[in-house]
Amino acid sequence: MATEIKVPTLGESVTEASIGEFLKNVGDAVAVDEPIVSLETDKVAVEAPSPVAGVIKEFKVEVGDTVEVGAVLAIVEEGATGAATGEEAGRAAQEREEGKEIREVKGEAASSDASQTLSPAVRRAVLEHGVDPSTIKGTGKDGRLTKEDVIAAAKAKGDPAPAPAPAASAPAPAPAATGERREERVKMTRMRQTIAKRLKGAQENAALLTTFNDVDMSAVIEARTKYKDLFAKKHDIRLGFMGFFAKAACLALKDVPAVNAYIEGDEIVYHDYVDISVAVSAPNGLVVPVIRDAQDKGFARIEKDIADFGKRAKEGTLTMEDMKGGTFTISNGGVFGSLMSTPIINPPQSAVLGLHRIEDRPVVVDGEIVIRPMMYIALSYDHRLIDGREAVTALKIIKEAIEDPTRMLIDL
Repeated sequence: MATEIKVPTLGESVTEASIGEFLKNVGDAVAVDEPIVSLETDKVAVEAPSPVAGVIKEFKVEVGDTVEVGAVLAIVEEGATGAATGEEAGRAAQEREEGKEIREVKGEAASSDASQTLSPAVRRAVLEHGVDPSTIKGTGKDGRLTKEDVIAAAKAKGDPAPAPAPAASAPAPAPAATGERREERVKMTRMRQTIAKRLKGAQENAALLTTFNDVDMSAVIEARTKYKDLFAKKHDIRLGFMGFFAKAACLALKDVPAVNAYIEGDEIVYHDYVDISVAVSAPNGLVVPVIRDAQDKGFARIEKDIADFGKRAKEGTLTMEDMKGGTFTISNGGVFGSLMSTPIINPPQSAVLGLHRIEDRPVVVDGEIVIRPMMYIALSYDHRLIDGREAVTALKIIKEAIEDPTRMLIDL
């Protein structure tokens, strides 16, 4: 019996998605609840599972297509057993991925067995870079190989550039002339399109302004050094810097509530709680999962939430509910080496705290020049709602709490 695989419910207010990649090929066997298609929404990537066990008979969509909730993605022949070989399945996937241009699969049938099904994008990367997928450790969901895994493996073995696989129906193209310049056009993912629209909208709709300060990180570094082993032993999580800044932000937002509010129409919406959106890098772009009720959570719970978000962002398993809401954002560009930046608010929020790298700099303390580990911090805010005095005050409270962490313990 044939069963239709449809686009699942994607979350509140989300009605459509784009086809990211096929996780199975035509002719592959699938188990109950096994994902077969990756979907990209405005916020996260989700997977469409098969409700039955059987064999994929047909895909009704192509990579890049926009589909609505309830649209048919594929047909699964229920109860059937896989008959197509890995090479046949690979050819079917390449036809979809490469616009019906069938490529040689170079013995891929041997490595693409039931224990390691490669998506079309990964299969193409394997062929281009000439690596053995069976020797690569996958970092995707359930240990699945990703395109990034293949590229990293190619770089590790010293592969300077991908070598395109020869077409089966056409002679190999002549080598490019030395010094030839090339361009590549890649369609923006739905998530990247949404990020672009939201950030541009923030610039157009809000009166953005940024205030800066610098922070002496000596006290936090000393506390981490002194207690990191005990903290890790007791809570099974590393004591990082984000926990300190999240708790410091809670103090500032309590004293300056406008920074934790937003404008809706001709009203200002204030919150008696702090839901902190934490900017996290995902394969398809920046996502901002939310630490809910941060004002009531201790360092360990906050650090565990952040670690979990980072892990699931990399795996692509964050959900719509993880992203929902948020009253204030913290973005840590310092992990990438940023010295200073002007972060853009995450609408409808009215403020974002930007963290940057820590570096030793000469500063004057008690009339003497000393070397201290310093960090620039930035608060971008919507000047329609937040006055300069309020923004500067909030950032100063954060600075003081980081430089004297005892303030966070006694709510000062």
